[in-house]
Amino acid sequence: MDVRRILGRQRLTLAEKILYSHLDNVEESLLSNTDNGRSIRGRANLRLKPDRVNMQDASAQMALLQVMSCNLARPAIPASIHCNHLIVGSTGADSDLSAGIEANREVFEFLESAAHKYGMDFWPPGAGIIHQTVLENYALPGLMMLGTDSHSPNAGGLCTVTIGVGGADAVEALVGAPWELKAPKVLGVMLTGRLSEWVAPKD
Repeated sequence: MDVRRILGRQRLTLAEKILYSHLDNVEESLLSNTDNGRSIRGRANLRLKPDRVNMQDASAQMALLQVMSCNLARPAIPASIHCNHLIVGSTGADSDLSAGIEANREVFEFLESAAHKYGMDFWPPGAGIIHQTVLENYALPGLMMLGTDSHSPNAGGLCTVTIGVGGADAVEALVGAPWELKAPKVLGVMLTGRLSEWVAPKD
């Protein structure tokens, strides 16, 4: 059963349209505890199938160990690892990068090796900060991603629903299990006036 047949003429936000297009089981998500689909916002438990997962280096370590324990040849969906959280800003970009690489060499080598083994994209130290790299390289209108970084929603600037999660949530998606989310309530914001020059969608 498709979403429109259940919801009829109910109006949806763009974010809801993207979320509902990623439902694992439409009936189970939209008809359980929702007054037969009439009261979804804030009540329905959505079981979603994201398109990809993006992980930063600090949380990717445990996530990868859990994926390895599942004996999968490849994750169920595309994924990437971004090495930028273990680089500490202190004295300057070049010296901080060198110090971070030296202090975390074993971690970075493990992440790179695991990324190659499981077919994940690997962004080494110095390749850029995760939320900007994801926006520029993976975000597409209509996509749904999970990211283990609090700035993951930055990809929404390109009409992508990207949700910041913990490592365990990332693992659920990587092994092909539906990822669960309480259907969000909708908050409207009315902008008035005129936009200044250089205003971007994510502003």
